[in-house]
Amino acid sequence: MKWHRIVSPMLGIVVAGCMVGPDYQRPATPLPAQFPNTSQQADAVTAVQLDWWKLYNDPLLNDLVAAAMSDNMDIQIAIARIDQAEAIVRQANAAFFPEFDLNGSGARTRANPSLLSAGSNPIGNNFRLAVSTSFEIDFWGRLRRAAEAARAQALGSRYARDVIALTLAGETAQTYFALRSLDAQIIATRETLRTREEAATLVNRRARGGVASELDVAQAEGLRAQAAAQLRVLIRVRESTEHLLGTLTSRLDLHIAEAGLDAIPLPPQPPAGLPSALIERRPDIRQAEQDLIAANAQIGVARAALLPTISLTGDLGTQSASLSSLLRYGSRIWSIGFGLAQPIFDAGRRQAVVEQQEALDREMIATYQRSIQSAFREVADALSDLQQTTAAAADHEARVVAARNALRLANRRYTSGLSPFLDVLDAQRTVNEAELAQILNRQAQLSASVALMKALGGGWSDTAAPTQTASRPG
Repeated sequence: MKWHRIVSPMLGIVVAGCMVGPDYQRPATPLPAQFPNTSQQADAVTAVQLDWWKLYNDPLLNDLVAAAMSDNMDIQIAIARIDQAEAIVRQANAAFFPEFDLNGSGARTRANPSLLSAGSNPIGNNFRLAVSTSFEIDFWGRLRRAAEAARAQALGSRYARDVIALTLAGETAQTYFALRSLDAQIIATRETLRTREEAATLVNRRARGGVASELDVAQAEGLRAQAAAQLRVLIRVRESTEHLLGTLTSRLDLHIAEAGLDAIPLPPQPPAGLPSALIERRPDIRQAEQDLIAANAQIGVARAALLPTISLTGDLGTQSASLSSLLRYGSRIWSIGFGLAQPIFDAGRRQAVVEQQEALDREMIATYQRSIQSAFREVADALSDLQQTTAAAADHEARVVAARNALRLANRRYTSGLSPFLDVLDAQRTVNEAELAQILNRQAQLSASVALMKALGGGWSDTAAPTQTASRPG
């Protein structure tokens, strides 16, 4: 019977031996069936495209997000980290195969003649050429647990990139909407400034005719100067916001023409009965779970270090006293060996590593559960913000209409001498405040819709909610 017919099956049994350390089980994190502030559970969840920013139907926004996704430095850093993690996986997988090294040596030595037999030459040559190998038998699963941890870390790095991409897309959209909000505020403030300049001109004319007082003139000039200063502040903030967009998209010379906010539509409202299980699709939660899987696997690596290390070694080559005979068949040499190393005393160092990994695993469990709870709160907050700002839009519109009517009546009564100029000043301030509040509420609607998309992990493509099933190392 050939020896390899016995050794090969035994080696397979040894390599596929037990795996120390706990198998991963996803920790349970109880959540309500659906988010608050939603209607009853729907039979299906409407799919939302993964490039959710296109729901706003703004070509410029689409272009800015595409530029951010391709050129932003944070994305480039995340891609480099993925490459690092995948290289670590290849390194961990390489440990399952024996390593072969080619060793060659040549030496000319002189021995002590008194130690040699009579007639022996004290000077001699020694040439050696051999292939050596060493292989650790993964009897306790240390290498498999290390590979499991490396795979989880590599997958986690991909989710980390998705987190950055989602955050970057959201920040780009939020900054763009802030820019458009400032545009609308600038337009409204310019109109306010024009109205106040006309009012100041009228009051000066009436003062020269002895109809208005110097107090009316001072108050009118004060409001005109206030609007002018407010306009300069808005322009300065807009320039800073445009610079931020340039940094996000790596277009440092970015210039965006002024435009109003009303042309930007809101995305569709979230479907009824949005299931809370959708948050499990968030890349930060998936990353947290991969960190947990890696920490769980590292417990097995640490526990395996307490057990004997079993290894095989071997050499095959030639050895000769002269180069001419080095490659002859008779010069061949070989060796095969078996090694076992068992830690005896290390002052508790290896056990401390085990306890450290177990504590890290508990930390990762708490981090994972906290991330799910935080995600649930973020979605609930975004839903509430979107609903309330949408409901408030009609109130702001009514406030603007009423304020403009009040200003028209105040101007008419003042020119007719029926009311003091103070009523006009109050009406002007009210119009300005109402218009700016309406614009800011519009921006808040857009911001809440972006926050909801981010909180839900972007888009989703099917109606099936992920289930919390146990996951075992692959």
